[in-house]
Amino acid sequence: MNLEEIRKLLLTKVTLLKRKIKDSDHIVYELEADTTIPSEYIILMHFFGEIDLRLEKKISNYLISKQNTEGGWPLFFGGDSNLSTTVKSYFALKLAGCDIKSDFMIKAQKCIINLGGAEKSNVFTRITLALFKQISWKTVPVMPVEIMRLSTWFPFHLKKVSYWSRTVLVPLLIIMLKKPIANNPNDVSLNEIFCDSKSKLKSLPAGHNKSLIFILFHLVDRILRYIEPKLSKKRKQVAIEDAYNWILKRLNDEDGLGGIFPAMVNSLIALSIDEKNRFSNEIKVVKKAINKLIVEKKTQAYVQPCLSPVWDTGWVGIALLENEQNIDKLVNWLLKKEIDTKGDWSEEKPRIKPGGWAFQYNNDFYPDVDDSALIGILLHRYNRKKGNKDVENCIKRTRDWVVGMQSNNGGWGSFDANNNYSYLNFIPFADHGALLDPPTADVSARCLSFLAQIQDRRNKREISCIKRAIKYLVNEQEQNGSWFGRWGTNYIYGTWSALSALNMVEFDNKINIIENGVKYIKSNQNNDGGWGEDGRSYEKKFLDSKLESTISQTSWALLALMAAGEVNSKSVKRGIEFLTIQQNNWNEKYFTAVGFPKVFYLKYHGYSEYFPLLALARYNNLMSSNSKKPLFGV
Repeated sequence: MNLEEIRKLLLTKVTLLKRKIKDSDHIVYELEADTTIPSEYIILMHFFGEIDLRLEKKISNYLISKQNTEGGWPLFFGGDSNLSTTVKSYFALKLAGCDIKSDFMIKAQKCIINLGGAEKSNVFTRITLALFKQISWKTVPVMPVEIMRLSTWFPFHLKKVSYWSRTVLVPLLIIMLKKPIANNPNDVSLNEIFCDSKSKLKSLPAGHNKSLIFILFHLVDRILRYIEPKLSKKRKQVAIEDAYNWILKRLNDEDGLGGIFPAMVNSLIALSIDEKNRFSNEIKVVKKAINKLIVEKKTQAYVQPCLSPVWDTGWVGIALLENEQNIDKLVNWLLKKEIDTKGDWSEEKPRIKPGGWAFQYNNDFYPDVDDSALIGILLHRYNRKKGNKDVENCIKRTRDWVVGMQSNNGGWGSFDANNNYSYLNFIPFADHGALLDPPTADVSARCLSFLAQIQDRRNKREISCIKRAIKYLVNEQEQNGSWFGRWGTNYIYGTWSALSALNMVEFDNKINIIENGVKYIKSNQNNDGGWGEDGRSYEKKFLDSKLESTISQTSWALLALMAAGEVNSKSVKRGIEFLTIQQNNWNEKYFTAVGFPKVFYLKYHGYSEYFPLLALARYNNLMSSNSKKPLFGV
């Protein structure tokens, strides 16, 4: 396809995208996870005994459609059956009235037993089972509500875990203390999916990790289990009130607690079991926020883990700018969403003024560093021609906040700085391995891209920040030339992010570092000209797991190569040809994004729409200009 044909294709795709936006001032696409979230929605309805039968049926249809051939449910499309996901999906379907003698339920039972039985599920699944009296609370790690009263010097403290862990954990502390019993109106039992007799399950599972620190934390759990009931009732009540006040302070009128489904569910239960019934208005707020996450279609429905309007609007804005489109409305909406609240991040960085953007519509306590850098890149590019003073001031505030959020090692985490307390990943409660928010290559690359794009060479603090970021990013390069992708799957995403940033700066050995990144991308190109990487690549034994070509990952690979000056290479031309051949099928079944590696994967429905639009437009612009490298950070 020649450039003229590519321009016609771009015009068609841009027109379709603008029709989607229509008169709106932003855009948000569906965000899909595995079946854990919709399963938990059905389970939640049965916990309260308030069941919408019509919606339950649609969610059940969705769950059944996602079951794999061996009877289980994976963490991502095409993945292996995951025990905890399968247990919750089976439980939801049984609660919804599915016949346990039906073929799909029998297959699910066998899959669960083959994976070790429901007793081997992760902590959060065992908590759900305990709420329904399917398993003893003794199989759940002890997390005393007195955690709310710990001093910051203590080895475990709320500020030492990630934002998502905090918002999930605080209401859970109340639940784990009060141990409410689910309504379970149909009196559903799960005896058939346990390998051992439930009466024998009276202790915390040993786990597979045999390291000294893990054994030590298990010993601490046993000590806490003995001490916790003997702690002062007065102190316990004070800690409960601290937990409720913590929730109320952060509860948003539109998007609930933290803007994420698990935190919303836990806060709903915690608020509902208050003996004084003080929180009727707050309960309505949380229910409204949860219901906003439902995607309902003709015969099926599912529940999103959260909403992604700022992230989607930012990338759509950049794609439209690359296609020389007006984005005034998008920018005006983003300006209104800028955060001016000192959130949890300020405990580590108290001297920084507020700034940035959340991932969701309203989540002021938790601005996202990655989103903020992205919007900063967008606003700076937009304002080069506009010269809008309000936008300019916004960019400065964003720069100051991003610079201030840099961690001591030169990198950036997503929501907090210096969240590196790696020993906490060994506590029994952290069997999911996603308790922390340390700096990562992809987020750090986005921040470096932003700061390099707007660089003020008179600002010594900013220059120092950029130098430290370059050093961090260079050190994060893998031996094969790639970079790890924390929030996108995986090394293709990380390498695209890193090459986009390193293109913008000068440093020692740049040529070799860039070349190694380029070699990695080229070596993983599929025969059809596209790229694809499996979610299994987060497991060490599957580091080089290729996948059939996907639209989003092909787009990232192309953007990575073009950032490195490879616009005229055969690899780029083959990749562009793949996208153009697939022009009538820009969608994908695979999950190409990540919530938590090895634990929680995501499918952004917008990725296969705006990233190929950006990649093709970038190719057109570079081939039509004297410059063979992009001038912007993404």
